[in-house]
Amino acid sequence: MKLEKLIGGLLRKKGWTLSIAESCTGGLICDRITNISGSSDYFEGGMVTYSIRAKARHLAIPLAYIEKFDPVSSEVARRMALGVRMAFRTTLGLSITGIAGPTGGTPKRPVGTVFIALAHGKRTWIRKLSLKGSRQKIKREAAQESLKFLYDYLMRYE
Repeated sequence: MKLEKLIGGLLRKKGWTLSIAESCTGGLICDRITNISGSSDYFEGGMVTYSIRAKARHLAIPLAYIEKFDPVSSEVARRMALGVRMAFRTTLGLSITGIAGPTGGTPKRPVGTVFIALAHGKRTWIRKLSLKGSRQKIKREAAQESLKFLYDYLMRYE
């Protein structure tokens, strides 16, 4: 069974709702979630906040905060997850930010650096990935790992 279908079943069973803020995956996670019929029962919506300005404007993250920590950081991923959760008033907020390449990498944050965050209640969990490959491969793997991260969390509270 597809991971997104399993996630949907768990969210429906718990009566929880989900919203997603994506950057480097460009909407791939939302696409996969909404490929499941009936996903509107638990999925409220998502945002592709690709630019720094979009993260600030739509997720209520101060520009100074993003500049201080870097758009691709655990701190910004955390604020993205909290921001999307508050914007949609959902149980869970999932976010992803990263560098899909082939440009944009630095020695400190090379291409393939990705941060995933999941906000629930007063806590937020973060996962860092170091992916390799083409831009498309990094995007696909980042989306898959985000869904795995969410699924694993939901299974812990089964």
